[in-house]
Amino acid sequence: MSELDRAKRKIDALSIQDRQDVPAILQTKGLSMWFGGTSDTPRVTVLEGVDFTIREGEFVALLGPSGSGKTTFMRILAGLTEPSAGEVLYHGQRLVGVNPGVSVVFQSFALFPWMSVLENVAMGLRAAGMNLKDAMEKATAAIDMIGLDGFEDALPRELSGGMKQRVGFARALAVEPEVLCMDEPFSGLDVLTADNLRSELMDLWLEKKIPTKAILAITHSIEEAVMMADKVVIFWHNPGRVAAVLKVGLPHPREKKSPEFKKLIDQIYTILVRQAEVETKASQRPLALRKFQKLPHARLGALSGLLDLIQERGGVEDIYELEGELNMEADDLLELTEAASVLGLAVLSEGDIKLTQLGMRFVEGDILSRKDVFREAVAGSVVVINQILQALNTATDHSMDEEYFLDVLENHFTEDEAYRQLQTAIDWGRYAELFAYDEQSGVLYLEDPPEEEG
Repeated sequence: MSELDRAKRKIDALSIQDRQDVPAILQTKGLSMWFGGTSDTPRVTVLEGVDFTIREGEFVALLGPSGSGKTTFMRILAGLTEPSAGEVLYHGQRLVGVNPGVSVVFQSFALFPWMSVLENVAMGLRAAGMNLKDAMEKATAAIDMIGLDGFEDALPRELSGGMKQRVGFARALAVEPEVLCMDEPFSGLDVLTADNLRSELMDLWLEKKIPTKAILAITHSIEEAVMMADKVVIFWHNPGRVAAVLKVGLPHPREKKSPEFKKLIDQIYTILVRQAEVETKASQRPLALRKFQKLPHARLGALSGLLDLIQERGGVEDIYELEGELNMEADDLLELTEAASVLGLAVLSEGDIKLTQLGMRFVEGDILSRKDVFREAVAGSVVVINQILQALNTATDHSMDEEYFLDVLENHFTEDEAYRQLQTAIDWGRYAELFAYDEQSGVLYLEDPPEEEG
């Protein structure tokens, strides 16, 4: 049994069983998604073995780190992407093609700039074959319901960000979907606008003023998930799979400062950081025996600031408390805490982060000694940076084009993620002064190559 399997068994005690007495609208069984897998391109798995159910009357939040396949999973549920393996069931029948019972509100507003608000909202109805008169009537009703009465003839450029997202909600609700899917719909808005729109949506849902029978929301905010959802599904990454399913079980309206609310937040953080704990244990094996880990995309300045703050708090801190104090989204904070864990500068346990001896040496040092500690941490833990160093040391002129390393990484990650992984590795390697990088030519090289024997 793998370390991740053992960790998942620990999480099972926090998981819930779906309510069998309520009809399932959407289900997935053994759902997997990969790219490549031909003789020319290696297989990169994005989702693996996902079993999922959403039932009538449920508001489900989907949480997980960046790159865990959340958006891909939602697209599969909507029938916009076909899975590589497994199946999607809609009312117990295998889904083929676009799902007629699902509407999606995207993170971007995705409005046609030449169309009025009314025309944008009516577009889906017209595409479904509804006549113009009925489509306009339904679109007008959806616009009124979502609070945009009086803006029917306005163009998108005349609207604020919050109003544009309201148009997105109205367009999705106008077709009266059974399941409303939302892909981080509030993340592009300012805090006050997001809070207002979130509250209004919850009022419509709880008072049954919208036609949808279930809601699935992707979010990167743990607090938002606990504030809104009845059930939270947590994904791990590389590949994306279900780590746990938690029942919220708190009455609305929910109080953020209540002990029950904070307890749920801590449970979710514990589950999310447990993968980093397991991967840290794996990183203690000899480098030659390790597989490519997925590097968290952490900015080094932010990482240093986080470690300094933890030292000021006595060397250990609750991650949820840090999120509120730093006013950071959970995804961004988890990238930093996972980076600290991967590098051996901190350990994560039960929702807390604690500095290691190496981490204490880092925060107590000056600029140059911090670089020395970071170099020690990278050399002992990051596979891709060690492979870059090995390649540069053996190359004739001690330099190589970045395309070579991208090709290697694309054997393990998608094309976009491989690029992000290399950029992170380059940032870390340059900070540690292990190698240099010419951005114009895309060449990595050793500034002080070893002297040739003889």
